[in-house]
Amino acid sequence: MSKRGYHHGNLRQALIDAALELIELRGPTGFTLSEAAKQAGVTPAAVYRHFEGREDLIAEAAHQGYEIFADLMEFAYQSGQPSALKAFEAAGRAYLAFARKYPGHYIAMFESGISVNRSPELARVANRANGVLEKAAADLSQHIPADKRPPASMFSAHIWAMSHGVVELFARNSPGRASPFPPDDLLETGIGIYLRGLGLVRPDE
Repeated sequence: MSKRGYHHGNLRQALIDAALELIELRGPTGFTLSEAAKQAGVTPAAVYRHFEGREDLIAEAAHQGYEIFADLMEFAYQSGQPSALKAFEAAGRAYLAFARKYPGHYIAMFESGISVNRSPELARVANRANGVLEKAAADLSQHIPADKRPPASMFSAHIWAMSHGVVELFARNSPGRASPFPPDDLLETGIGIYLRGLGLVRPDE
């Protein structure tokens, strides 16, 4: 892991980038602020001009992660239109794509213990990401009479949990975990079985 420098005036982002590298390598509790400062090429004292402590730094990494994640989810949702099913499935697959491409952000968001309610800004962007999947779920259930329609928030949460489970168990090289099927296939078939069981899609779709 090479020491990085930073452009004048961009110290805050340089520290976040350094923290993301360390988080990916050692986990969210496996580094100190001094190590993040060294990685960014600055003195430890410089960190405190931007962050109160390590949790504050990780929270900002999570915030940026949620921004990327929400944008990716929205793009996936739009790419599946006008098919409600394709839009919903694309949003689910976006979860796996994000975890693979942005592992440091993913860990900061979901494995660091940082609450999304730590700040109003973090809660807002986290809710934006969740809102995309819930919107896709609402679209998918429009053909079901309102009195028989499962709450979109419920089954979007179930798909979120399924996506998270596939990532944690099979998509991030967890020791001792292996599947004869690619994570993408596991998620796609799981979503299909779940949605058909709820009557949200026809058996032949």
